[in-house]
Amino acid sequence: MAEPVEVYNKLDTEEDDDVYTKDGTVDYKGNPANKKTTGTWKACPYILGNECCERLAYYGMSTNLLLYFKNNLDQHSVTASKNYSNWSGTCYITPLIGAFVADAYLGRYWTIAIFSVIYVIGMTLLTLSASVSGLRPTCVSKEDCHATSTQTAVTFLALYLVALGTGGIKPCVSSYGADQFDDADEREKKHKSSFFNWFYFSINIGALIASSVLVWIQDNVGWGWGFGIPAVAMAIAIGSFFFGTRLYRNQKPSGSPLTRIAQVIAASWRKRRVQVPNDKSTLYETADNESAIVGSRKLDHTKSFSFFDKAAVELESDRTNEPANPWQLCTVTQVEELKSIVKLLPIWATGIIFATVYGQMSNLFVLQGSFMDIYLNKFEIPPAALSIFDTLSVIFWVPVYDQIIVPVARKYTGHKSGLTQLQRMGTGLVISIFAMLAAGTLEVVRLGIVKRNNYYDYKNMPMSIFWQVPQYFLIGCAEVFTFIGQLEFFYHQAPDSMRSLCSALSLTTVALGSYLSSLLVTIVTSISTKGGKLGWIPDNLNRGHLQNFFWLLAIMSLLNLGAFLWISNWYTYKKPV
Repeated sequence: MAEPVEVYNKLDTEEDDDVYTKDGTVDYKGNPANKKTTGTWKACPYILGNECCERLAYYGMSTNLLLYFKNNLDQHSVTASKNYSNWSGTCYITPLIGAFVADAYLGRYWTIAIFSVIYVIGMTLLTLSASVSGLRPTCVSKEDCHATSTQTAVTFLALYLVALGTGGIKPCVSSYGADQFDDADEREKKHKSSFFNWFYFSINIGALIASSVLVWIQDNVGWGWGFGIPAVAMAIAIGSFFFGTRLYRNQKPSGSPLTRIAQVIAASWRKRRVQVPNDKSTLYETADNESAIVGSRKLDHTKSFSFFDKAAVELESDRTNEPANPWQLCTVTQVEELKSIVKLLPIWATGIIFATVYGQMSNLFVLQGSFMDIYLNKFEIPPAALSIFDTLSVIFWVPVYDQIIVPVARKYTGHKSGLTQLQRMGTGLVISIFAMLAAGTLEVVRLGIVKRNNYYDYKNMPMSIFWQVPQYFLIGCAEVFTFIGQLEFFYHQAPDSMRSLCSALSLTTVALGSYLSSLLVTIVTSISTKGGKLGWIPDNLNRGHLQNFFWLLAIMSLLNLGAFLWISNWYTYKKPV
């Protein structure tokens, strides 16, 4: 009778394998996630809806923010540009906080939920600062306002609360969506690449509404409504997220990733004089099928950064400790986690210049457009509204890439995604160079018209703002290749237990790009205004040389592309067991 029982047990095990996910995810009750009732595309609409509304809130507030600083808070062009860059940069640094909390302690679900509440508080305070008497700046006309130091302080307090709130959402939502597809199931895994495309698509649906409807409301109805609607959108985002709770698959938090990194560094330094054996199979690893790190698969040994392998060399003194002291002996998987992070850093660094180029859409592109003809018949077009063409470009290119470019490229490359993640990112870097060349060329032509017709003191010289469309469209195309490729690359190449942290790491390129833009503006202004000159970016751009700044970014982008190609040839992809 024993043999039939064994057969039945085997059948039950196989059935369980088909029913439950194999990547360690659990449902909202903490039980193993059932494939039929959780995850995949049935859970994604709530996550994508959350992201769409959150991005509507963010871009609805931020797209026109530079002109709010300049006109309503009465700041000079350079000051407004630097304040915007610094705030925008902070919005992409705070994800490191949210990611650490998610990976180490709360998990992605509760991190998104808690930080969303902080976000709504910030948005509400910002709305009050623009609508309540005593908190809002005093305005004689739309462009003649005066803000007290207290009013300015309340505005920036609200903005930096938003920056903290978005820090818990940005690094978690994309990873949380990708978690809905089982890495150990080939049928589900192939949908992950498409998820990242449609995730970015949903971002830009929100941005489309923000850069068209909300920018118009801010310029023509008022900033109280202009900030209030994004606050309501953020509240809807929270509702959408909670509505899908029963369908989500959740990765368990695995403890502090920074502690594990520190343990490998400490252990390898302690054993710096120890020789790593030629037979790498003798390096320390748990005997179980599962990794010792909660929520992480085992990783194969790789040859790079062999110094850290010393942390996994088992000495006689290590065998006396049961269990092993992780500050003296680390598993191969733990060592490979650190190696994965170190290998990502050079690729990460090449994203900073691209982010600087991307940041000009909400910065110097807006200033450039504000000096052009902003009227279509009698309809006034807010300069920031031109970013709608970036959004339309993304909305156009995402399905083109997913449905046309990938199948065609797959025939030639044999790669399941058509292009590798690095090839996709590199293509975007090339396109970004042409975006800067287009912006610089437009400024040369614009200043030529100003000079020939003595339009120096015209607030809006007679050249249609729609001549900016090509540079916005090129930036949008570059985003589809580089930013989506970057999202996918950092998710797949990250250790399983550090995916939020690595998503946050990829987002910091946008932060550092904003800070670099601010630094470049400061340096350029300092140098170009010597001897009493107006400089490249004066308050009156008709007397400036903004094109030189775009040429500078084009040259930096070209050098950055060369560095990226060299690093890509050196990079080896992660090998999970």
